[in-house]
Amino acid sequence: MASGGASLVRLDDTGLTLAEPADDIRGHIVVDRTGQEIGTVDGLIIDETERRVRLLQVGSGGFLGIGKQKVLVPVEAISSIDQVVHVDKQREHVAAGPVYQPDLVPGLEHIDDLYSYYGLIPQWRHE
Repeated sequence: MASGGASLVRLDDTGLTLAEPADDIRGHIVVDRTGQEIGTVDGLIIDETERRVRLLQVGSGGFLGIGKQKVLVPVEAISSIDQVVHVDKQREHVAAGPVYQPDLVPGLEHIDDLYSYYGLIPQWRHE
């Protein structure tokens, strides 16, 4: 949606499908710029109007599922996708990012902070 009025929702919380089915990368392994595993794409945050992925919910860390944290990664931080999702940051940077709180769909202020953390500008907010 234009002018920053995007309505972000978790894809799993909707009955929607993505405009491009190939964009559904849930379950893919996420690696950093050196190929080190960061975690797995546990969910997708989409623009409800455009049905486009805006953020990845990545589960990382922990041992046998204990202590696993979830972080959000902007799609603009993805450098490529093949069998895995490649993020153009170091593993430590992603893991130290703002922790995702699943009870809250991220508000626009949180989105701005997240993009700032990654050194990005959410261009889709200004389309």
